[in-house]
Amino acid sequence: MTFKNKALITLITSSLLLSCETKVQSLNRIERKVPNEKQVDRFADIQVLRFDIEDFDKLTINQKKLVYYLAEAGLSGRDIIYDQNNEFNLEIRHALESIISNYKGEKESDNWYLFETYAKRVWFSNGIHHHYGMAKIMPEFSKEYLSDLLKITNTKLSKEAISVIFDTDKAMKRKVKDTNVDMIVASANNFYGNGVTQKMADEFYTKLNNPNDPTPTEIGLNSTLILKNGKLIEDVWKSSGRYGKSIDKIIFWLNKAVTVAENPDQAKALSKLIEFYKTGNLKTWDEYNILWASSTKGDIDWINGYIETYGDAMGRKGDYESMVQITDFEASKHMKVVAENAQWFEDNSTILPEHKKKDVKGVSYKVVQVASESGDASPATPIGVNLPNNNWIREQHGSKSVSLGNVIAAYDKAGGVGLINAFAHDKEEIARAEKYAGLAGKLHTALHEVIGHASGQINKGIGQPSETLKNYASTLEEARADLVGLYYIMDQKLIDIGLIPSFEIGKAEYDAYIRNGMLAQLQRLEIGKQVEEEHMQNRQLISKWVFEKGTKDNVIVKIVKNGKTYYDIKDYKKLRVLFGKLLCEIQRITSEGDYTAGKNLVENYGVKVDTKIHQEVLNRVKPLDLAPYNGFVNPVFIPILNKKGEITDVKIENKQGFEEQMLYYGKKYGYLDIRQ
Repeated sequence: MTFKNKALITLITSSLLLSCETKVQSLNRIERKVPNEKQVDRFADIQVLRFDIEDFDKLTINQKKLVYYLAEAGLSGRDIIYDQNNEFNLEIRHALESIISNYKGEKESDNWYLFETYAKRVWFSNGIHHHYGMAKIMPEFSKEYLSDLLKITNTKLSKEAISVIFDTDKAMKRKVKDTNVDMIVASANNFYGNGVTQKMADEFYTKLNNPNDPTPTEIGLNSTLILKNGKLIEDVWKSSGRYGKSIDKIIFWLNKAVTVAENPDQAKALSKLIEFYKTGNLKTWDEYNILWASSTKGDIDWINGYIETYGDAMGRKGDYESMVQITDFEASKHMKVVAENAQWFEDNSTILPEHKKKDVKGVSYKVVQVASESGDASPATPIGVNLPNNNWIREQHGSKSVSLGNVIAAYDKAGGVGLINAFAHDKEEIARAEKYAGLAGKLHTALHEVIGHASGQINKGIGQPSETLKNYASTLEEARADLVGLYYIMDQKLIDIGLIPSFEIGKAEYDAYIRNGMLAQLQRLEIGKQVEEEHMQNRQLISKWVFEKGTKDNVIVKIVKNGKTYYDIKDYKKLRVLFGKLLCEIQRITSEGDYTAGKNLVENYGVKVDTKIHQEVLNRVKPLDLAPYNGFVNPVFIPILNKKGEITDVKIENKQGFEEQMLYYGKKYGYLDIRQ
C-alpha cells in the first residue's frame, strides 16, 4: 500500500481509521528522525538542543528573583510573535496543542508521525511558516486525517484556518521580498490589515517621516497598520490596545523586576519600559533604550520589546523578542579589549573619512549566559546581539553588544566536522578549520556586533536606513557589520592586543565565510528558490562580490574535482583589501541613503542562485543527515515559597523535552484570543 493510498483511508470513519492504521503501522514507510544523545529532539530540518546555566546557585536571592521575573515577563509575550507572523497562527496552534494533548489513539502510524512533526515545526517557527525560509510549512498528512483528529479530540478549527493550512494559493510566504510585486499584499504576516497596500503604507509613513529630525523615532515599529472606515490608522501594541492581555502580564512581571533591580540605573530602565508598554509612545521607547544602553553595571541584563524588523518586508515592524542574560565574567574579560579599542577600529577603517564617527560612544561588550528566551529569539536563537537599533541613539549614547556564550558552547558540543569535510578544498583548509574555526567564529561574531554595528554614521539630512534603503536596509546593515569583522580579523592590531596568536585565525574565518557564502548555506534552500533571508543574502553578496572582483588576480579560484565544486583562497591579503573596498561602498550607500546602489548590490550578488550548484550542494549534504537549523528548549525557573508565600529561593529544572515544553508554554502563557 502506498502512502498516498494510506491517506485515503481517512475518508472512511474515525473508528475504521484507527483500526486500519494499526494494521499498517509496521510498514514504517516514513523515515523517523531520531534524536541522538546530544539532541533534545530531531525532526524535519531541525535539531533541538539544550543550553546550560553555570553557577546560578552563586547568585544572590534578589538576582535569582530578577532572572525569574524577567523570564516570566518575556514568556508572557510569547503569543504576540505568533499573531505577528500570521493572523491564523494562534488558532492553529491551539488546535494542534489540543490534539496532541487529548488524542489517545494510534501513535505509531505514519500519519500520526507526520502530524506530530508538523506540530513541532509550527512550534519551532512560531507559526505556519518556516522560521528562516519564510515559506509555508505544507502538511504531509491529508485534510481528511486532520478532520478526523479534530472530531476525535473534540477540537475546533475554523474552515478558514484549515484552508490556510492546506491550500496552495493562500498565505504561501510569511514575508515576500520581491520588488516586482506588492510586498505587503503578497506577504502572509499580520503587520498590515486587510486592504492595506505597499503604496498606501509608503505614503502613510513618508508623511510621518522628517529626514531633518536629528533624533527620529522608529516610525511604525509597534503597530499594525489597518484600514478603519476607509482611513489608515495604526493599531498600537500597548496595554490598552492590540495585544493588551499579554502586555498586561509583561507589565505585571516587569513591575516585580523593578523591586529587585541590581541598581538604580536598572530600575529606571525597567520603569521606562513599563511606561512604553502602557503608552505605546515611541519617544518613550527611545528614552528607554537610552537608559538601557547606559545601564551596564549589573550582572543580570535583558532584551524585551519589539526589536528586529526582519519579519517585515518593508523593514519597519518590530518582532516581539525577549532574552534574559547572566554575565559570564571570565569569558568577558578576554573580549573587553575589543570595546575598549572601538575608536581605533573606527579611525583605521576603510570607510570614507566623512562617514567615520569622530567619537564612538559607549560600546559595551559582554559574553553572557542566556537564562531564558522568548518570541523571535526562541526556539531559534541568535548567537550575538547589538542593540539598540536606532542609529542616533547608538551614535550619541552607545550600544550594548553580547555574545551568547552558553548557546555557542551548546552548538559546539552538538556540532561536527561533516560540512567542513564536505566543502573544504584540501587537507590544509580542513586542518586549519579543526584547529581554529571555533575561536575564529567567536571573534568574528564579537567584531561584527561590537565594532561592526557601532561603526559609521549617516550624513546629516539623510533619513534612517529603513526609510532610505527600505527593503534592502537589513541585508546591507548585516553585510556592513560582517565586513568590519572580516576586515579586522586579519589585522595586526588583534595580535598586538592579544586577541589572536597569528593570522591563521583570520585565514580560518575567511575560508569558512567563502565556503558558506558560496556553497554550504544553500543547503537551507529548496531547489529552484532564490535567497531571501537577510543574513543569507548578506553572506552571498559579500562572497560573490569579492570572488568576482578578485578574478583577475586569482584571489579566489573556483575548482571542480570529481564533479564537486570548491573555492580555494589563493591570496588572503588581497582578499582582505577587497573586503575593505566593499565595506567602504556599503557604508557610503548607508550614509548617503543610496537606494539604487544598494538595490543593485543585493539583487545582483545576494539573491540569485545557480540551480546546478544548488543541486550539487544538496546532493553533497544529503548523506551527512545534518540538521541545517538549530534551536533550544529553555530551563524552567521554579520559585521556592515559605509559608507566607514569599520567594526564598529559585531553582532550575532543565530537563523538559521540546513537545513537553511547547505544551507547557501553551497552557501557562496563552493569554491572547485566537484572532486579534
